[in-house]
Amino acid sequence: MLSLHLLPGGANVKPPFFPATLLNTSTPPTFFPSKTLTLQNPKPKPFSATALLQWNRKPELAGETPRVCVVTSGKGGVGKTTTTANMGLSLARLGLSVVAIDADVGLRNLDLLLGLENRVNYTVVEVLNGDCRLDQALVRDKRWSNFELLCISKPRSKLPIGFGGKALIWLVDALKSRPEGSPDFILIDCPAGIDAGFITAITPANEAVLITTPDITSLRDADRVTGLLECDGIRDIKMIVNRVRTDMIKGEDMMSVLDVQEMLGLPLLGVIPEDCEVIRSTNRGYPLVLNKPPTLAGLAFEQAAWRLVEQDSMQAVVVEEEPKRGFFSFFGG
Repeated sequence: MLSLHLLPGGANVKPPFFPATLLNTSTPPTFFPSKTLTLQNPKPKPFSATALLQWNRKPELAGETPRVCVVTSGKGGVGKTTTTANMGLSLARLGLSVVAIDADVGLRNLDLLLGLENRVNYTVVEVLNGDCRLDQALVRDKRWSNFELLCISKPRSKLPIGFGGKALIWLVDALKSRPEGSPDFILIDCPAGIDAGFITAITPANEAVLITTPDITSLRDADRVTGLLECDGIRDIKMIVNRVRTDMIKGEDMMSVLDVQEMLGLPLLGVIPEDCEVIRSTNRGYPLVLNKPPTLAGLAFEQAAWRLVEQDSMQAVVVEEEPKRGFFSFFGG
């Protein structure tokens, strides 16, 4: 069996799943097969000052701000709200101002994942009715002050008859022109399905993050949603493959990331492995990206947020593990 490891380059070499943009070169790291884990060069040269600055740099924000991005899938339970919470806080930790909008009217859950359920006193419904100001409905996270949550309505409440895509466009425009400044990112947590709630959520967006899992039901819904997004004029669509298990891929019991990418034909923003810490973080209202030490899924969310900032993508790499079993997909970027 062949093993993979990085070419020597210092003691602080990043693992394979880190993007090539973090390295001090325009080309991705080179992998080669070996039967041992011994470095070819036992005395690597130290990094230069330029290389250290490159490793520690912040991502460069691409595109015009604010960037309005909808997180959607079509199918329920694939991780839209979890992705919105973790990527939103990851963007805030990178120094960007973020407003996350929970567009799920009847089944509001984003506040629970963020641990802010007890601080939501006003919603967009009260803003539209004139009962409060927009800044009163925005809930600022105490851990990262540049992250804010905005809920459309409370559970079991009725929306105004005229609420729809135009009302959400007005809301986004109000966030752009608020006195304290426009946010860098507006993340919209889209409800499941393709009914009126979906149409409302995608109306003000100019880019989309499509969440899917490697199963046929999720892929069928994701393909349908991709067509609807393109019909609405959203061309910048990137995909996150969630709940990936490499052991099942190796046993040919789960589709590989490369198979998913070939079926949907979308740029790959990130690959999130299956992690039991997701359930613990959800119940505690403490997103994965804040865990110390970080989990593998939390690191994957952080890397996906980095690629989102720079409008970058990653590639699914095919590696031959056992010639008798064939090929399976290994994710890297």
